[in-house]
Amino acid sequence: MSSSSSRRRTSPTAHRRAAGVALAGVAALVAAAVQSGTASAAPAPHPVKLVPAHVAVKLTPAQRAGLIRDAAGATARTAKDLGLGAQEKLVVKDVVKDADGTLHTRYERTYAGLPVLGGDLIVDTAHGKTARVLKATKAAVKVASLTPKVSKATAEQQALQRARTLGADRATVDRSSRQVIWAASGTPVLAYETVVGGFQDDGTPQQLHVVTDASTGKELYRYQGIETGVGNTQYSGQVTLTTSQSGSTYTLNDTARGGHKTYNLNHGTSGTGTLFSQSSDTWGNGTTSNPATAAADAHYGAAVTWDFYKNTFGRNGIRNDGKAAYSRVHYGNSYVNAFWDDSCFCMTYGDGSGNADPLTSLDVAGHEMSHGVTSATAGLNYSGESGGLNEATSDIFGTGVEFYANNATDKGDYLIGEKIDINGDGTPLRYMDKPSKDGASADSWSSSVGSKDVHYSSGVANHFFYLLSEGSGAKVINGVSYNSPTSDGLPVTGIGRDKALQIWYRALTTKFTSTTNYAAARTGTLAAAGELYGTTSAEYKAVQDAWAAVNVGSRSDGGGGGGGGGGSTFENSADVQIPDYGSAVTSPITVTGRSGNAPSNLQVSVDIVHSWSGDLQIDLVAPNGATARLKNSGYDPTPDVHQTWTVDASSVAANGTWKLRVQDLGPGDTGYIDDWKLTFP
Repeated sequence: MSSSSSRRRTSPTAHRRAAGVALAGVAALVAAAVQSGTASAAPAPHPVKLVPAHVAVKLTPAQRAGLIRDAAGATARTAKDLGLGAQEKLVVKDVVKDADGTLHTRYERTYAGLPVLGGDLIVDTAHGKTARVLKATKAAVKVASLTPKVSKATAEQQALQRARTLGADRATVDRSSRQVIWAASGTPVLAYETVVGGFQDDGTPQQLHVVTDASTGKELYRYQGIETGVGNTQYSGQVTLTTSQSGSTYTLNDTARGGHKTYNLNHGTSGTGTLFSQSSDTWGNGTTSNPATAAADAHYGAAVTWDFYKNTFGRNGIRNDGKAAYSRVHYGNSYVNAFWDDSCFCMTYGDGSGNADPLTSLDVAGHEMSHGVTSATAGLNYSGESGGLNEATSDIFGTGVEFYANNATDKGDYLIGEKIDINGDGTPLRYMDKPSKDGASADSWSSSVGSKDVHYSSGVANHFFYLLSEGSGAKVINGVSYNSPTSDGLPVTGIGRDKALQIWYRALTTKFTSTTNYAAARTGTLAAAGELYGTTSAEYKAVQDAWAAVNVGSRSDGGGGGGGGGGSTFENSADVQIPDYGSAVTSPITVTGRSGNAPSNLQVSVDIVHSWSGDLQIDLVAPNGATARLKNSGYDPTPDVHQTWTVDASSVAANGTWKLRVQDLGPGDTGYIDDWKLTFP
């Protein structure tokens, strides 16, 4: 097929006016038709060049702070645009910017000045207009009364009793209970949030958050604010450390990475401790006889974790603000664990059984600091399925850190804590290729998985990530043998760890909210894969297949899968001629067998044959008549349209007749609708 571009350029009546480009990849479904014609602007001298839309750009701390400041200055208008109530206000938490200018702004919410737990949301803005909103709760945030019937003292006593029942030592109210709106499950209610301090039964500091209904006194939710994990206790060999020197004194202060400092608690359990300092810049001797050995491992692990996030995702520190956390080593006495504490923004390492095996290696640092990344982004609640996703995120990125380091002493693997040997039998704590090998973790999703400890419910996502990275079946990687099964007995072909990490990170930072469960994680990772690689790509299909292999949703061909989610595609391949410079034509697809509303990430794939694609204006029309503008007409002499859009169609019923509406708004060229599809992830 030939293009008439040369004729176009010699005909003064055939100039194309530039129109607002609506190819950001997300189109909001609205209740009325939008933008019936082209926008008026000066003629474009060259065809519009599209850049990869859904790649996050690297922002300097100052650029990120500026975007947050801009968003904060517009929160009142944003709240009004979103239809929030008069007593609701938004608080900006984070902003991610894509290459095409799309902004993903993450907000917390307040109601009558009270924090709304589970009220967080993400607003995607493209070309100055809201393109999509993801909410942790779909319920309207409002309560009948702001006057509690249960006293704060009663809520605190109940929280203390709960902590003691769970085996807490020296449980005390860590900070005074605060009134909140609990919106993470069901109808929002007035509640108290009480934080209980003290120590857990293994010596880990405690920050038990207990949410109590302020009207009935019923416990609504609880989670542990201290997020713990375990890792490789084998040292990383001889490594290069970035330190600071003042006169003849060296300190473990990494000014190249936000000023990360490493402190010695000297077996204490509180405070910062003492900054490691000495007259030599050689730290430790490779054994526990020198306290600086553990410090060197922790300092190295923090540096590699920083570099992993910066060089893999363009993230500038845990909070993406260029500022470092800090590390504390030699915590407690024979403490067999390590933990991240968001309140101090710090990493803490125990010395292991008999103070003989400090937990200060790469996967520990990567795992624990990734809890900080999760806290700064999605804020996944540390309980139930969202807690499993929180813990799995740390396993996934901790594994990424270990592979990224490429350290000959500690080669990358998909085993969690393989060197600690807590059980005394040489086995890892967790296996990503087959989580159930630890005797407690889930290989695949079931309706009861959310009731497991988060370290075991994480198995579903860990298994998904392994399958997405490496595929199913037997293989040997870095000398370790794996044999990963699937819940449906069908094979999965991996796409490589690098791509799997990119998909998980984009989902975490732009799709997940505090209440995301496994079904929603599937939706989020599919949206991320579609944005990064396209919805018809091998990567997108691999995400579908890997989730189906852990019993969440259907395979890319519509088979397999289970209760965690479902997927199907509807298609119309009948040709529909598009009249030149004429009225709009439509092509219908009838959707049946779906329950409830359409999803927030409905995939619309369009194939049109046309000799001048800039002529075309394309809309999706829902069964109730609502429309979503997929493409405006504008100057673009390239032929044909082969594009997939993601549409938030969650406000309309799924079943019914959907239509693709296409109109040619310029003279001189013709074409036809060749094929189009609706995919319900």
